[in-house]
Amino acid sequence: MPRVDSSRVLPARDGVGASCIALPPGPWPTIAAFLIDRFPAVPAADWLGRMACGDVVDEAGERVDADRGYRAHLKVYYYRHVPAEPRVPFDDTVLFQDDHIVVIDKPHFLPVTPGGRYLQETVLVRARRRLGIDTLSPVHRLDRETAGLVVLAVVPAERAAYHALFRHRAVEKVYEAVAADRREVPMPQVRRSRMVESAGSFMQMAEVPGEPNAETAIAWVRACGDGQALYRLRPLTGRRHQLRVHMAALGLPLVNDRIYPVLWPHEADGTTQDFSRPLQLLARSITFTDPATGQHRHFESRLVLSAAELGHDAPCDKEDAS
Repeated sequence: MPRVDSSRVLPARDGVGASCIALPPGPWPTIAAFLIDRFPAVPAADWLGRMACGDVVDEAGERVDADRGYRAHLKVYYYRHVPAEPRVPFDDTVLFQDDHIVVIDKPHFLPVTPGGRYLQETVLVRARRRLGIDTLSPVHRLDRETAGLVVLAVVPAERAAYHALFRHRAVEKVYEAVAADRREVPMPQVRRSRMVESAGSFMQMAEVPGEPNAETAIAWVRACGDGQALYRLRPLTGRRHQLRVHMAALGLPLVNDRIYPVLWPHEADGTTQDFSRPLQLLARSITFTDPATGQHRHFESRLVLSAAELGHDAPCDKEDAS
């Protein structure tokens, strides 16, 4: 079955596009009964209210009323709502915009896309609302805890071409990180390992024996004081948490990393967070050839890691210290 464009079914609202769920086979007498059962955190009265307002529709754009019978495999569209969404008290900045891409300088703690407790407080929804462009979509990932550059595609038909740049390693990304200043660790070096999802730890990735699937070039840049140093990281692959895992494996876990190792287990599920302790990881620069225009693109974050400012009032030098 061809994919249905959600924007043709329900228009974006306050920068948020419609969510979609395909109804599985099951015993539910009505679609309302399924939604209430499937999403127990949403009160039944909330679903009934949305249906009464026409905020739940099928793939043909027809309203789903509270008494509509259940039909497996039907696609249902609705607007997500996050009550009491926490405010992320940091601003993101638009560094570049043309007819094809928007480049955002993202602060720590701000997710790129909606999920879990975050909807309006995301790079994507903030940008859609600020710029009035409901078609914006991210072309690569950046963890909520990581600050720095995020590229959004403007034209849906062009998103695949930008995404392919990252998939085919045609993008040069440079990160900065702060960790312990351990001169006994050989630098510069390239860390290669096999990374898989950890079976026993929430959210974690782990290195295991086998053919390497993750590669990072790492260089010491300068001492920051207080026993810490600034490092430059160039990921040559794009595994989840790759930079954090590789640095921790070298005995250099990033300052304020909650996961590698787990320093504050009570924060691991994201229910609480200390905005005074941002992960010291920054997506500093990104370089690529624009597939839509053929132009050379190079963007630099204007942010500076807080720990890197100790005894120094500028970002690291642009050349490796090798």
